[in-house]
Amino acid sequence: MNLKEKNIILGVCGAIAAYKVCDIIRALVKLGANVECILTKNGAKFITALTLQTLSKNKVWQEMFDEPEKWEISHISIAKKADIIAVVPATADVISRLACGRADDLLVSSILASKAKIMICPSMNGNMLNHKAVQNNMNILKSYGYKFVNPESGELACGDIGDGRLANVETIVSEIVKELS
Repeated sequence: MNLKEKNIILGVCGAIAAYKVCDIIRALVKLGANVECILTKNGAKFITALTLQTLSKNKVWQEMFDEPEKWEISHISIAKKADIIAVVPATADVISRLACGRADDLLVSSILASKAKIMICPSMNGNMLNHKAVQNNMNILKSYGYKFVNPESGELACGDIGDGRLANVETIVSEIVKELS
């Protein structure tokens, strides 16, 4: 599949699985996609903007009111250019804020302002993932038409065994390609 002229925005949130975004970016760029990243404040505790910028060869968006290179409203500009916005890894917090429509950061504001396809790739402790509040929020987002790439089962960063591991890189890339086909 050739993703030339496709604009993919990756929302990188604060979970240990953020390191897997590097391989996702590499795979998408290799397929010809233009990849830009929105790095949340908590995401930046797990991976650096420099790493994402180097791999994507694009500016990494971090703050709602970053100094623009030209006049633009960041979240509107990002929203308009995106063919798909994939939140990888998606935390319980971001899923909750999306479900409530709480536009208090660049990532959620961009998603709410976008008509692009939205893909959510959850990654969290299994107890969090299976909590009724998180499941309810995910169901709300599904009712909005958001696509979910379900997490895998296995050993989690906390040492528990169960659901919550970020889906593997190949699965996520394949689902993005399928959504853009």
